[in-house]
Order: sequence, then structure tokens, then C-alpha cells
Amino acid sequence: MDLNPDELAATPPASPLTPAVQSGGSSAAKPVQYAPIEVIAYSADKLTERVVDDVAEIKAFVDSHAVTWVNIDGPAHPAVLASLGELFKLHPLALEDVVNTSQRSKVDSYGQHHYMVTRIISLARKLNTEQVSLFFGTNFVITFQEKPDGDCFDAIRDRIRTAAGKVRQERADHLAYALIDAVIDGYFPVLEQIGERLETLEDEILEKADNLTPHKIHAIKRDVLALRRTIWPLRDAVNSLYRDASELVSADTKMYIRDCYDHAIRIIEMVEMYRELCSDLMQLHLSKVSNKMNEVMKVLAIITSLFIPPTFIASIYGMNFNPEKSPLNMPELSWFYGYPVALAAMLVLVLALVFFLYWKGWLKGLFSRKSD
Repeated sequence: MDLNPDELAATPPASPLTPAVQSGGSSAAKPVQYAPIEVIAYSADKLTERVVDDVAEIKAFVDSHAVTWVNIDGPAHPAVLASLGELFKLHPLALEDVVNTSQRSKVDSYGQHHYMVTRIISLARKLNTEQVSLFFGTNFVITFQEKPDGDCFDAIRDRIRTAAGKVRQERADHLAYALIDAVIDGYFPVLEQIGERLETLEDEILEKADNLTPHKIHAIKRDVLALRRTIWPLRDAVNSLYRDASELVSADTKMYIRDCYDHAIRIIEMVEMYRELCSDLMQLHLSKVSNKMNEVMKVLAIITSLFIPPTFIASIYGMNFNPEKSPLNMPELSWFYGYPVALAAMLVLVLALVFFLYWKGWLKGLFSRKSD
């Protein structure tokens, strides 16, 4: 997308409260609600917080405050984006990355400002990610958020309003660090939720797994893999910001950024652990299913074994040999007690086989409900 300021200067930005129709769409196209321009400008002794309609109003805040934070929480009007680029001398390639919300986490240096892409994550039924584009220079920070459904920066806003911590006494690079740190810290609650789901799923597998269990494991594993694809580039971006020499990042701020890098390493370790745990849970489920099948086969084998002796006796006496032709042809067929004795022999053999199986320990726990 070309964001040349000269071409877009004639296009007035839509009011934040007025929806605009997507370009190239029909009259039935869904309107776009462009996000308002939120400005927080502060120094050690003063603070100004306002929502503006015109980018030109931001110039006064930049000139009168030590740090100016411009935040656009949702889709930005192209004219607004171009005007911000002209005011803060933002590189056109970086502005194109703001519009393209499928970027990996990265850091690009453009001399007078740095551009960083990071992603905010949330977990509902599945893992959701949102791109956050961050520009910062000597006295300004600009953040573009993909979705207007809230962020993780409220604690930073409160610290600025109450002058808590060092943010009001430091340059823009410290505010940029605080925003990056808030994004990274937002990963830990999601990891806790994933960990709780894995614990619940483990108990479910051990107690009573069903046919939906593999689908649940794969759903969690997909979230873990998506989280892995998000955190690895973010770790590299934070490392680049820490190691690369830049006049825009002070040595004191780099120490804080190193702490962000350590948090990213912890997140990666937890993600890898959960990834292995998902594989272990799948193996546990398959082992549970295999053991259950073995128990079923064991029951069927024992039942078959118990019926072998009676079947053997019945098959012998089912042979059609005429005892009148020879005294050796089943003379017991004419015996008065022949039938009861045959049944008794079958019963004795079955009981003897049951005793033998019990003595060998093959019947212990066979019919216990705990094995299910």
C-alpha cells in the first residue's frame, strides 16, 4: 500500500466517531470504524492527555513536553497515517508494515527513529494475536494497534498519570521499554491458562479419557505452536534492540531491555516445556487406550481358555461311532451315569483352570473398575 503524503493530503481523515466505507467495496460493504488519535504528552512536572481529530494538533504537544505518546487503538485512516509519517519523519516502508498486520516481530532502525513490531496475545477458545507497531525517537513514541478491543498498556498510563516510577523522568526510550515489557508480561497469564488446561487434561486422561481427548490435545498443541512462532521472533527483536548501538537507547534503558530479554527466554522455556508435555499427554492417552485394549483381549483370552476343556470333551462325544460295531467305540455312551459324569468333568476342569490362573496372578484386578 502506497502511503505517499502528497497523494493523501487531499483526503481528509474521517472523524473517529464516523465510520467510513472500505475502498473498492460496494454500498453494502461493511463500514470501517477508524480509531481515534490518543495523545499523552508529559514532562517531569506536567501532563497533558487528550483525544485529537487533527494530526497537526500534536505538534504543539511535541514542542511543549519532553515525551509525547501517540496511540491509535484500531484501524488508522490512511491520511492520518501519512500525516503522522510526515510530522515525525517516519519511513514509508515502516508505514507500509503498519498497514500489513501479518508481520513477524522485528526491529528496524531508520536513523532518527526505531520501528518495532510486536504481538499481543490473548486466549479464549483458541490463541489470538494482535500486531502492535511501535515507533520511538528522542522525544516521541507512536503505537498502532490492530484491534480496538483493549490492550495491556493501562498500567503504564496509570504510572504516567500518577508520576509513579521513572517513566516521567526519563526519555522516550524508557516509555518504549515499558510498552515492550507490558507486551511480554502479557504472555505469562496466557501460559498459566495453558498450563491449567494441560493439568486438567492430564487428570482427564488418567480418570476417563474419551474419543475427544486427542482433539483437545491437538487444540492445545496448536496454541502452543502459535505461541512459539510468536515469542521466538520477539526474543530476537528484543535482543537486537539491546545489542545494537543506538543513540536513541540509553545505557540505562538497555539494562531494562535486558530484563525483557530474560523474560522472553523464560517464556520460550515454558513454551518448549508445554510442547513436550502435549506430546507426552498424547503418548499417555495412546498408552491408556492400548492398556485398555490389552485388558479386553486378556478377558477374552481367559474366557476362551475356560471354554476349551468343555469344548474338547463335547467334541469327543459328538463323534458318531456306533458302539454296537465294536466294544471300543465309546462304551460309556450306554453307561447310566455317563451324561452327569461328562458334565461334572467339564465343571472340574473349568474350576481347576480358574484356580491355576488365580494362582499365577493373572486374574488380579482383571474386573476392577479402576483399570477403566
